[in-house]
Amino acid sequence: MVFFRSLFFNIFLYSGIALVSIAAVPLLFLKEKHMLFLGRFLSHYVVWALKVFLNTRTEFKGLDNLTKHEKFFVASAHQSMFETFALQTVINAPVFILKKELLKIPFFGWALKKIGAIEIVRNTTTKENLNFFDRIKESIEKSNRPLLIFPQGTRVKYKDRVPFKKGVGRIYETLKIPCVPVGLNSGKVWPKNNFNKYPGKITISFLSPIQPGLEKEKFIEKLQAEIYKEIDLID
Repeated sequence: MVFFRSLFFNIFLYSGIALVSIAAVPLLFLKEKHMLFLGRFLSHYVVWALKVFLNTRTEFKGLDNLTKHEKFFVASAHQSMFETFALQTVINAPVFILKKELLKIPFFGWALKKIGAIEIVRNTTTKENLNFFDRIKESIEKSNRPLLIFPQGTRVKYKDRVPFKKGVGRIYETLKIPCVPVGLNSGKVWPKNNFNKYPGKITISFLSPIQPGLEKEKFIEKLQAEIYKEIDLID
């Protein structure tokens, strides 16, 4: 039963992504807000499909923590593709940091570039990476959109407790704005590198903002501890 539920879900998921990507082409010539609206529509579609095909509901906790400051950035645990969509349903038009390769995908990558996603070349020193943090600061200062990052650097299994990347400390130090940590358990329903998806409940918890002013090493330590503690509580 799980296999067939997952099969139908995956068909609808990737069909929806393909159709929205094609529909986004005319919006490349319009204002950014139209593309952002389409992205939010796709995010709601993914949450809806998970509920319909897998009987999995999504619960958001601590949403008031997103309204405590005008400027902030969000640092979320990363266990599946799900949160890249679901977080957009409650965070107003987040700015993503993503692999440069994603921007090269026809239609989908073009849309990401249109909404101001910031690319990075992983595990190497390149001309593009040299001004990476300056580009982040400039983007956030010019817009009213919060930055969304995944400090684990990649998707991890639900039980994994990998150390956070040092870059999140540099971002915190550069932006000098509060950081809202996010703990979640999406990996229990949508495991990394697994065709099957499972019924259940996904909880996404927005924690109290970490204020600017800490040393970056202390910030990383605090952020990591709070997110992993929340994941343990969700479990």
